[in-house]
Amino acid sequence: MSELLPDAIQVLLVDDHPLVIEGIISLLKDIDDIRIVATAASGQQALVRLQEQPSIRVAIVDLNMPGMTGVELIRSMHQAFPLVRSMALSVYYDYSSVTDVLEGGGSGYLLKNTSKKELIEAVRQVYQGHTYFSPEVGATLLQNVRRANPTSPDTREERPVELTAREMEVLQLIAREYSNALIAEKLFISERTVESHRKNILTKTNSKSVVGLIQYALKHKLIG
Repeated sequence: MSELLPDAIQVLLVDDHPLVIEGIISLLKDIDDIRIVATAASGQQALVRLQEQPSIRVAIVDLNMPGMTGVELIRSMHQAFPLVRSMALSVYYDYSSVTDVLEGGGSGYLLKNTSKKELIEAVRQVYQGHTYFSPEVGATLLQNVRRANPTSPDTREERPVELTAREMEVLQLIAREYSNALIAEKLFISERTVESHRKNILTKTNSKSVVGLIQYALKHKLIG
């Protein structure tokens, strides 16, 4: 294993199955810019690891753990450790599970049969502030959009609504789980202005929640 680079992405891996942890460590051991610096077998243990190692920036979380569930852990991390971006790891990708992760503050969702290439790309994308979904997970979100918004053959290729440049900036930051306060600081505008943009974006895209907005943005390739 090569030495830890100063700017390597430091990762926490949370799973109650030792074989899964060992397998992922093996997949990533030769990747210079990614390092698993801590592991945990439970949600409570993961929170302790984050306190012990504040340099961790990405957490890969198994959803199906005894005690504190993966979604509960993701929600707790999002609130207590806002600099840590979390990514779910599961064999399931039903709509309810995916939306629970998104609503809890998760930034990605991978299946346990993911390839080494996809795992590396997902960690890098999430670390950089993007969202990442395995293709099957993205398809689940889009299928639900189509069921919720059935269209005729003539409107199936509906074009995305037109957002202003500022609204696009706000949308990108919403997708990265930035709060209104952080968006305001990032864009040098007031929180009141951010809230106004947020409401306009939801109205224009006919979205009732952030999850619905992300679904819309994914469908129309407004975020990556």
